[in-house]
Amino acid sequence: MQRLFSTFARGWPGAGLFAQRLVTAALLFYSAIAHTSQTAYLPFTVLQMFAAGAGLLLLLGLWTPLAGIIVAVSELSIVISHRADPWICVLLATFGATLAMIGPGAWSIDARLFGRKEVRI
Repeated sequence: MQRLFSTFARGWPGAGLFAQRLVTAALLFYSAIAHTSQTAYLPFTVLQMFAAGAGLLLLLGLWTPLAGIIVAVSELSIVISHRADPWICVLLATFGATLAMIGPGAWSIDARLFGRKEVRI
């Protein structure tokens, strides 16, 4: 994991990444609840549930690159397969892709698991 992120952003950049993860997860949960209650189309519902599950991982900051890619692919698949307003899905796909590229920040489980540790002798 350290090959993907040289350091985990701290301070204001870390707070900004935490806010982006929080907003992305909230929008994914809202989108899943709103759209699955409106439609019974199974493939669309499965894509929404994958995106919401990845949103939970993003909220926790666990496996952030993988969760961001899942969000981006799921939301772009929804845009292609569903005829509703695509802009929220495009926004969520962009958020997922940027989180996959930038990383979770210091306020995440990834930072605790894979961050640099101080070795005391």
